[in-house]
This record gives sequence, C-alpha cells and structure tokens, in this order.
Amino acid sequence: MKDFLSLRLYARVARLGSISAGARECGLSQSQASRIVAELEASLGARLLSRSTRAVVPTQAGSEFLLRAEAILDAIEDAQNVVREGSELRGLLRISMPSTIGYLEVLPRLTGFTEMHPALRIQVLLEDQRQDLVRDGVDVAIRLGKLTDASATAQLITSLPRVLLASRSYLDKAGAPASPGDLAQHRIIGGPSGAAAWAFERDGEQVDVDLQPHVTVNDNEGAVVAAVAGMGICSTPMGRPRPAVLNGSLVPLLTDWTRPPVEVHAYFPLARQTRIAARSFVAYLKAGLEEPI
Repeated sequence: MKDFLSLRLYARVARLGSISAGARECGLSQSQASRIVAELEASLGARLLSRSTRAVVPTQAGSEFLLRAEAILDAIEDAQNVVREGSELRGLLRISMPSTIGYLEVLPRLTGFTEMHPALRIQVLLEDQRQDLVRDGVDVAIRLGKLTDASATAQLITSLPRVLLASRSYLDKAGAPASPGDLAQHRIIGGPSGAAAWAFERDGEQVDVDLQPHVTVNDNEGAVVAAVAGMGICSTPMGRPRPAVLNGSLVPLLTDWTRPPVEVHAYFPLARQTRIAARSFVAYLKAGLEEPI
C-alpha cells in the first residue's frame, strides 16, 4: 500500500505540476508529499522531477516512469473493481466536459451514478477548451462536435439540436430575424466553436450565412449569459429547454429552420487503458440521455 500511495502521489504531482496540489488530492500535507516523492526517487536512484519556484516538471526519466506508473495504478484499480461484490466501483474517476452539457445534461443526471457507486470519488472538470487527456489525468472527456484527436478513441453518445436565442430586450430594439440572411444585420455572439458561418436547412433548402461576431466567448454558457444581457443572438446546443427559455428571458429564433446537430462523444486517452469506471460512466450517461430528466 505504501508503494501504491507513492505511485499515486507521484502521478498526480507530475500531472498537476505541483507538490502541494498533488498532496491535496491524496489527502497529505505538503511536507509528507515531499518526503514520499524524495524517498521514491532515492529508491529508484533517479531524479524524477525538476523543481523550480514556479512549477514541478518531470525529467525525461520521470516522464517515462509516469506512463508506466499510471498504467499500473489503473490496472490495480480495475482489478479491485472487477472482484468486488455487487460491482461497486472505487477509486477516483476524472471526467472532463464542456460547461454547457455539464450544467444541463450530465450533472443533473449524475446522482443515480453516485448512488450506485458511493465509494467512487468523481472529479468533474468543466472545460470548453480542448485538453491533453493524458497530461491532465482525465479518464474520459465528454466533447461536443466532430473532433479529431489522434491521442484518443471516441464513442458517440448522442446528438443535441442547435438553437438560436436572443433576449426580449434585444429583440425589442433590433427586431427578430425572419430568415437566416437577416442575421447579417444583427449583433452576433460567437461561442467556443469559432465558426465563421452558420448553416441552416428547411424543406431541403440549405443556407450558409457568413457572420462576424461582435462579441466572442470561449464558453457556451458565457455566450448564453451574454444573450440574456441583451448583447445579441447566440447559437447553442440544447437537449432540453434552458431555464432562461422557460422563464422567458431568452426567445428561440428561426424555429422553422434547423441547424446541424451537435454530436456528443466520449473520448478515452489512448496512452492509458480505458478504465472500468470510465466505461461504466459512459454507458450510464448514454442510457440517461435517452431519457428525459
């Protein structure tokens, strides 16, 4: 167990770039963590970490050791989970996802999964930007859109429709667009996709509208908040009505037109064995997204 703790602590320190951050995750003090890492280096006869006042970075030997250590840690946790009675999962599961699907679709459905596996600790990272899954120690990432990532394998979970939204205060001043082409005359709020054109379809007719956002936000929920504040029109994925739509703060626009749906994928890092907890979570989420909340 001491060796297991040493490996786990080293892996988190190396990924987080901080002894204090790794210590917190492992429930240790910084002095305890520093001593354990030093003892590990002494036992191996190699320097694993390069320390500076700003960060802690793995050496070349430390990077090679890290990949093997993480594989061992994942294998041990999976072996323990396989033989436990009742299929109750334990350990730590790190999940990354955009804020939009996290707030609206995943977190409201997560209670059932946590009740099934009360001994499993779950860390949810709400990130709209692309991550290095291996570097950040992410077991599974939920991502929107058609992403190509050579360092991960993907599994399609579901698709979400896109909607156009604007506040009543904005529409009172600027009027509502009657067609996709009218959007060129409106203030546009850009989201994290960075797309310069929005595609629409109706009765077989396809229209692409080139747009120049007046405000750009690198987070879907930030774009929605900007729309609530009356800054313009945003386009966002929506599996179910948002609270701002239900309470009338935002109005759906061009509802007789459809936009390409947003695919939702689960990404598993290639450099690490796909863990039982990650697969179980994705299976639970995929089934849950088929059911309304």
